[in-house]
Amino acid sequence: LNAFQVYVLEAITNPDHAAIILFTFMIGGMVGIVSKSGGMQGVVNKIIPFARTPERGQAATGVLGLVIFFDDYANVLVVGNTMRQVTDKLRVSREKLAYIVDSTAAPVACVAFVTTWIGFEVGQIATGMQLMDGYNEAAYTVFLKSIPYSFYPILAMFFVFLVSLSGRDFGPMYHAEIRARTKGQVLSPTARVDESAGGARELVPKEGQPQRAVNAMIPISVLISGVLVGLYVTGEGNGLREIIGSADSYKALMWASLLGAFTAAALSIGQRILTIAETVDAWYAGLKAMMIAMIILVLAWALSAVTEVLNTAGYLVSILGDTLHPGFVPALVFILSAATAFATGSSWGTMGILMPLVLPLTWAVMQASNMATPENYGIIYSTVSCVLAGSVWGDHCSPISDTTILSSMASGSDHIDHVRTQLPYALLVGSVGMVIGTIPTGFGLPWWLALPISAVILVGIHRFLAKPVDLEFQAENGTVT
Repeated sequence: LNAFQVYVLEAITNPDHAAIILFTFMIGGMVGIVSKSGGMQGVVNKIIPFARTPERGQAATGVLGLVIFFDDYANVLVVGNTMRQVTDKLRVSREKLAYIVDSTAAPVACVAFVTTWIGFEVGQIATGMQLMDGYNEAAYTVFLKSIPYSFYPILAMFFVFLVSLSGRDFGPMYHAEIRARTKGQVLSPTARVDESAGGARELVPKEGQPQRAVNAMIPISVLISGVLVGLYVTGEGNGLREIIGSADSYKALMWASLLGAFTAAALSIGQRILTIAETVDAWYAGLKAMMIAMIILVLAWALSAVTEVLNTAGYLVSILGDTLHPGFVPALVFILSAATAFATGSSWGTMGILMPLVLPLTWAVMQASNMATPENYGIIYSTVSCVLAGSVWGDHCSPISDTTILSSMASGSDHIDHVRTQLPYALLVGSVGMVIGTIPTGFGLPWWLALPISAVILVGIHRFLAKPVDLEFQAENGTVT
């Protein structure tokens, strides 16, 4: 009974937790308004004219996936539904479209510094850091410093453009692309697709109204600049690093999310694209899309409090602290996160379960090895990134993942075909990221050296494994011959 009456209640009434819930809802509401007013579609319309060949069509889809960085669900639904008609005309398989959509949604959302993910991530980092005696960095600062160590998300986005622009594929994806090019069959003969399942009516722009990219870019710019100004205003110190490190990130994010939502609403109402009632409905639709995620977040906080009472982290430290070298911890965390996300289908649930456990464990292992010093803090940053990156990797490989399912739906692809064609690419990128990036950086290799080396190795492996989809195309009057 206490699990609900005590721990869930305390998770909600904690002021920092409440701030995270509120600014996440507000960012979700801003996404809803921007979508309904046609702002996102306006951005899409600016990019589509460049997609005149299969390679450029795939690259344009990838660019859109990066542009709509602030929410993975909105990213998947908008890009998949919009680019489907374009890629069908270019004879790009639905499996390839689903792969590009899936591999630019969660990866960019988990590493961008202001997204609907940020509250969840920072909240879990802060929870884990409560048990790290002697470690004093702010949770948001730790998140920012962990981004360069996020090898899988960064390399996954790189690999999307490598595959798209090279015109070369391998494994089941190669056969899907050959089928689409030679026969014009963007779907496999055995595909089962509900074409209306990924429609997301609440994200569809209002009919008969202009679709202006500026209505998306201005609110997003206000959101980003609001965070930066808020961090500067609430921080103290001489240098920029000191100011950001001491800033109240929760306050900055609440200010920025409110201003972003107000800006989106003002633009929609001021241009008479939406009425006040329609704007409120769109805001609520965006907020409602975040509800399941917030429930997961609250329960994850409660679970973390329960594991703290049970001294789960202390038990893990007692059995691993003296035997495990700190350099191996990030890689082990990456594997554990990937396995958990694959089994559960939830990257957010994985973060909520593991972050409060592995951060105290990592710190204790570093203390046992006399490595708990600022020059070794890279291991902490890498561990944080490995929880996030491993969660996304397992999420990509799992057939029961929400974003994987949404990618199939929005792209109009058979779900099993999407999983089967994406799996070899995700496994390759994840393996290279861990072996060439995560493990060496755990033993002191700088991230700025490990990242380009990993990218070069990926290019070499892709060149060796992949075969060109060896046909010539001409785009004339919107058709391909």
